[in-house]
Amino acid sequence: MIPLLSSQWFRTSALGVCLSLAAADGATFYREADSYSTKCDPDPPRYVTPSVQLPAWLDLGLDYRLRYEYRDDDIRRSSAGADQPLLHRTRFYFGVKEVMDPFRFAFELQDSRRNAGAYPPDNRDDNDFEFIRAYAEVRFDRWFVADAQQNLRPVGLRYGIHNFEFLDRRLLANNQWRNTANAFAGWHGYLGQAANDWSVDLLAVRPLARVIDVPDNPVPGQRVWAMIGHWRGWSDHLTVEPFYLRLDDAAAAGGARVVHSPGLRVFGRFGRSGFDYDATGMVQSGRQGALTHSAWAANAELGYRWDDAWHSRLSVFYGIASGDRDPADGVDQRFERFFGFGRPWSANDYVVFENIIAPKLRFEAQPSPTLRFDFGYAWYALQSAADRFVNGAVARDPSGRSGNDVGHEFDIRLRWQYSARAELTLGYAHFVAGEWTQRVIRPGDTDFAYLQLQLQAF
Repeated sequence: MIPLLSSQWFRTSALGVCLSLAAADGATFYREADSYSTKCDPDPPRYVTPSVQLPAWLDLGLDYRLRYEYRDDDIRRSSAGADQPLLHRTRFYFGVKEVMDPFRFAFELQDSRRNAGAYPPDNRDDNDFEFIRAYAEVRFDRWFVADAQQNLRPVGLRYGIHNFEFLDRRLLANNQWRNTANAFAGWHGYLGQAANDWSVDLLAVRPLARVIDVPDNPVPGQRVWAMIGHWRGWSDHLTVEPFYLRLDDAAAAGGARVVHSPGLRVFGRFGRSGFDYDATGMVQSGRQGALTHSAWAANAELGYRWDDAWHSRLSVFYGIASGDRDPADGVDQRFERFFGFGRPWSANDYVVFENIIAPKLRFEAQPSPTLRFDFGYAWYALQSAADRFVNGAVARDPSGRSGNDVGHEFDIRLRWQYSARAELTLGYAHFVAGEWTQRVIRPGDTDFAYLQLQLQAF
């Protein structure tokens, strides 16, 4: 289940991803970022919770999510009109740890389906009975010296199918909002865990293509390589995450493609002032056929949390990703978004991390231990008026004469944790089309309302 905001809901992890807030003995270097919607799904996932009925070496979880959506004039669709789908997602997790050390294994099965609705099935909503996690692992806890707080620094290697999230989820994510998941096949190595003062993750994986009615297989020609560091020595004030990502796409249209993407993320709090921050910068280089790839992106959030009964927080966010200035100049400046999340860019799920400028303002509060709400305002513009806008479909005015004003959006969300195993979410988003959207896609505002129920068995 989606946890409450207090740290007690987070679990200790075996890996140095965005996983835990406390080591087994309570001492930890780990601090979670306060920024909006950047908390990575843990490993094991959140619906796998400890239970006195289960042995400590067994991880078991069963999760079901039902969401009713009402969409009016969705600009991701080819025509205006109303759509009212029912989205079902069921996940089952089984993992064995410690009892057979150094050997461990886990698998996770997900079934995603859409009922009703005005459009044919697609792989955003439908993907029947797929393994999104199925790996074997070898792990050693005492090969390296423990950190200054006596947390073990494990080293391990996993091989198989992975369903993970890293950094702030904008480049590598399993896409929790979407009804289907991102998954990868290959190797994941790690040194250290989230409780340590430093840790490193290494990836050599192939993205899996989501195919509705047959088993998913790796995308032909695509490979992702990554090295992600986590330094938490000053974690009460600063966490530093340097990273390098590489995408190889041998089957890309226009010739084989290679993208190198080094970057740096920093986040933390300004002492006891109530202010927090989260910032990431990236540059990209590479080639595709005869084209040179040269792109960049950055995002930053500054927040303030009041010391009140509601734990209220107000934040300002600014995100930007470069777009291609001229399709005929021999240089591709469009930022490669890799495999990140989509919806926190836009509550309507209209925006992806390329050719975009997105300033936002957001307020969050928790009136009671079981009730949370947040609302926000965002404005969207193309970084390059001549490049494309991707919102499920692809639209572009190569002349740039339609301007760059995509539109602005208001959204609100209410979450009620009915019990430890049940959560109800009610949300609404309104999008006002800008000049570019009215000229290139179609005029008119859009509305999106949803009601979501999420249940876990254990």
